[in-house]
Amino acid sequence: MSQMNIAQVDLNLLKTFEALHDESSASRAALRLGVTQSAISAGLRRLRQVYGDPLFVRTGRGLAPTLRANQLKPVISEALDRCRQSLAMVDPVNQQYQGRSVVVGLSDDFEIAYGRRLMTQIAQRLPQLRVIFRQTHSQIVAGALLDRTLDLAITAGGFAQGRLSRQVLGEGDYRCLVDPDSLAPGQQSIDLDEFVRRAHVLVSSGGFIGITDEGLAAQGLSRHVCASTSHFAALPFLLKGSQAVATIPGHAAQAIAEMTGLRVLSCPLALPRYPVELGWRTQAQLDPMLLKVREAIVASFT
Repeated sequence: MSQMNIAQVDLNLLKTFEALHDESSASRAALRLGVTQSAISAGLRRLRQVYGDPLFVRTGRGLAPTLRANQLKPVISEALDRCRQSLAMVDPVNQQYQGRSVVVGLSDDFEIAYGRRLMTQIAQRLPQLRVIFRQTHSQIVAGALLDRTLDLAITAGGFAQGRLSRQVLGEGDYRCLVDPDSLAPGQQSIDLDEFVRRAHVLVSSGGFIGITDEGLAAQGLSRHVCASTSHFAALPFLLKGSQAVATIPGHAAQAIAEMTGLRVLSCPLALPRYPVELGWRTQAQLDPMLLKVREAIVASFT
């Protein structure tokens, strides 16, 4: 085990570590930091000496972090973010945030509906900041925030944890998405009987049961799910040319319909509305960069 202390360590090595972990490639890390690949390789050799661990091992898909590297990543990234935050304090009016990124967790329905607006709102407030959208959902979001793989997250709940803060952004509902060619001329809606008769495409991480099944079961009804996917973005390709219907969050249905020509219909089955929330680590709430990103997110949902 290394016996080095901070007085013996070039702190630029931490930037090398962060770039290698994020990019999984020495060549991409070199491009990111504006140095040569040989400089990255030399930095990795020194990092291995400092931490007494290989840190990154070569695989068929690039450099994979070891267990120790994954343990070090949130600590090193937080330290670097604190340094970047301190530099931003020197000129709080003209903060460009070049080299910084923010990781926003959200499911792809929110990314489809709000991602472009988020990009615009963040760019207006924080020029040169990179926003990274990363998939998450309410069952796993708290852990992802606490282990610092996410900086902020937008989900339908999941923030009931003592070290997390949250803000309600709005309320969501469910609507139906269909190919308009599957409707009769002039038809603007479907009733519950037709809803049950049609085949259904389910969007679910599990692939078997959704909230629609629960609502139907409460009325003694059931449906036939002809296909299941974990990605809302696949729906245009699955619904076009079919008689199937997908019941999904209204924001995603509207955004997909606007881009693809599919038709949004009111859902004939009464389904509960749900809160849309923004969550973050409470201890990070004074970071001026994250405050501005939170402001941009709220503006995107207003």
